Amino acid sequence: MTAVPPPAERWTGHVVADDADEDLGPPRSPRQRFWRRFRAQRPAVVAAVFLVLLTLVAVAAPLLAPADPDDQNLREVLAAPGSAGFPLGSDQFGRDVLSRMLVAGRISLLAAAEAVGVAVVLGVPLGLVGAYLGGRVDRWVVRLSDAFMSFPPLILAVAIVAARGPGLTNAMFAVGLVTAPRLLRLVRSSVLAVREETFIEAARSIGTPTGRIIRRHVLPNVLSPLLVQLSLVAAFAMLAEATLSFLGLGVVPPQASWGSMLQEGARFVSLAPHLVIFPGVAIAVTVLAFNVLGDGLRDSLGREIRRGS
Repeated sequence: MTAVPPPAERWTGHVVADDADEDLGPPRSPRQRFWRRFRAQRPAVVAAVFLVLLTLVAVAAPLLAPADPDDQNLREVLAAPGSAGFPLGSDQFGRDVLSRMLVAGRISLLAAAEAVGVAVVLGVPLGLVGAYLGGRVDRWVVRLSDAFMSFPPLILAVAIVAARGPGLTNAMFAVGLVTAPRLLRLVRSSVLAVREETFIEAARSIGTPTGRIIRRHVLPNVLSPLLVQLSLVAAFAMLAEATLSFLGLGVVPPQASWGSMLQEGARFVSLAPHLVIFPGVAIAVTVLAFNVLGDGLRDSLGREIRRGS
């Protein structure tokens, strides 16, 4: 009589995955494997959901704000949280802190997006072109990034804002400018590893234009580490905006960001600590969410990279 194999050895119709942390299942595309691994990173999922909800709240801030964020009520100055009409209290001008927090969150997220956009526009193309072409072009690109990275980022940003004048746009341009070299270095190192691959050589051999090779073959292969770095750049940009606004080099009153609210509330911290607590907690939690999301993306994409290597 033919022996029946034990249950663990029976054919189930599934392919065993390469990664030890994956359950048995049918073959999956790289995108499906990424989402499966990312969903297993529960802190990263929570961070992503939080950031999405925060973005939605920021977009709808004018509709959600219970009062005009700039409306002053001098008879209710420094009201404690929970006072009538002031769920999170009021500031030194009697303005509703909750309304200002909602609108300021919109400004802070917009500032981070502007800084990331400037860093991507300046850093990614230079890193792609310099590393792919090599030679003199690459040497000049590296020297340019070295020159910017030789200065402390925030000190250089303060100097740029001081030269161009205060304001959110100038501040975020400065932050994007000082973070662009880091994206440039990351993209350059990734391109150097990709440009000698067989599929790149095959594209060159059939006469594919350089621009098309960079767009269609090189750029998709550097997106994984770039996405991870962008989440960290967004966290740094939000901290930098808060720092510059705290120093009076960011948003111009009466416009508010979480950093400017910290700067205004610091003068009254002994009388109304809520003016510092609420924006401080908002900045800390949002920056933590960006960092946790970056860690989750790194772990999920990193496994895919290791499998493909």
